[in-house]
Amino acid sequence: MAEKKIFAGDRLRRLREQAGLKQAELAQNLGLSASYLNQIERDQRPLTPRLLARLAEMLNVPPTYFAGTEDARRESQLREDLGDPLFRAIPGADSQLHALIRAAPAFADAFMVLYRAYTAQSEERQLLLNAPAPRFPYDEVRDWVQSRQNHFGTLDHEAEAMFAERNFSSATLRDDLRRYLRDVHGIATGSSEGLLAQGVFWRLNRSAKFLHLTAGASPESEIFWLAHVIAQLAQRPLIERELRRANFSSEDARGLARIALANYFAGALLMPYGRFHAAAVASRYDIQRLQRGFGASFEQVAHRLSTLQRPDLPGIPFYFAKTDIAGNILKRSSATKFQFAQFGGPCPLWNVYRAFAHPGEILVQLAATPDDATYLNIARTVGRGGGSYLSRPRAVAVVLGCETRYAAQTVYAAGLDLANKDSADPIGPGCRACERAACRHRSVPPMGRTLDMGTAERGVVPYRLER
Repeated sequence: MAEKKIFAGDRLRRLREQAGLKQAELAQNLGLSASYLNQIERDQRPLTPRLLARLAEMLNVPPTYFAGTEDARRESQLREDLGDPLFRAIPGADSQLHALIRAAPAFADAFMVLYRAYTAQSEERQLLLNAPAPRFPYDEVRDWVQSRQNHFGTLDHEAEAMFAERNFSSATLRDDLRRYLRDVHGIATGSSEGLLAQGVFWRLNRSAKFLHLTAGASPESEIFWLAHVIAQLAQRPLIERELRRANFSSEDARGLARIALANYFAGALLMPYGRFHAAAVASRYDIQRLQRGFGASFEQVAHRLSTLQRPDLPGIPFYFAKTDIAGNILKRSSATKFQFAQFGGPCPLWNVYRAFAHPGEILVQLAATPDDATYLNIARTVGRGGGSYLSRPRAVAVVLGCETRYAAQTVYAAGLDLANKDSADPIGPGCRACERAACRHRSVPPMGRTLDMGTAERGVVPYRLER
């Protein structure tokens, strides 16, 4: 499949200006004529793969910066925001999105922040009527993680260094981490009954220097909790530096981001980047084989695969999501332009929901999205039993997806006709944001569209959308 040409003039110009470089100066450093670089910045010429790699190295950004992944995310998010009936009276807004984002990305970001603040305030008012609590800080942290393509290189490098310097081993990692906590921080660890009944997995008693872990936990869960506590104790300065760069709007968002970064370090310590990347490529991204090699859970491996975006050693760009049986997205991150639902429930054709009917099985799906992209999706239920009849275990599933141009690098493409778009399920970002007018699985109309309630015909849904 031919690679799509990359026209990234605005992004290149913005980055050059941020670096304090004149156009002629950058052209000389690249070995180009000033007129040729000028044509690139005016989108009259595309970026070649060779030039793309040189610019990424010279300007210290990942190659995906020029591929428009972040602009695609902005456009998808803005398109959904403008679907709010509040903006119905603005003619032609949707058609001007692409030009707006390319010309003024900072303005687009400011608009989205303002709209989020508006929706959060509206939800706070609804809270007085016993409506669900607002989720604005979660949204802010989620967007921040996605803007970093779910990759934090400083934490990855530090986790790799600790793993090597301490002579940790995946085969003995639980004992290694317990020993590290005891020898370096003076903290003993042990299992405690009754924690889970309180809704607690672990509890650190700093005065007593004791880490309580819930009894009966799986080894991979216990290892992750130990690594998370180590992140809090040993990596606090590094985590705080990352947080200072983010400029969060509230302490709630900052606190959630702090937890997210500690979790990121924990995953990086369980599955050090270089070793894990090599194993992923060698196994063709076989999640079960990676589970055995690193002593991790299906969910932990799937999420780690979505973080492999080191500029000099990238893996496949994946998106990752975790959902419950009611359709609530519990966790999501992406190194792709895959768009998640912001309003209403996700698409029922997404194979992550079929997974609940096949617990423990891996389901593979080709799925086409409204932006004409096709994805390979891998879904499976995860989680543990409740430990007793009355514990009511939580039913959750995860999905890992990549564009089909990368699918052949994975074991999950076996037997699939990747070139046949007709074999792909037509999924969308949820009914309120999906433009598929004739979908028989639609539950509600898309936001911002006028309904035609004429009675001359009856479609697959009881209304038509005016063009």
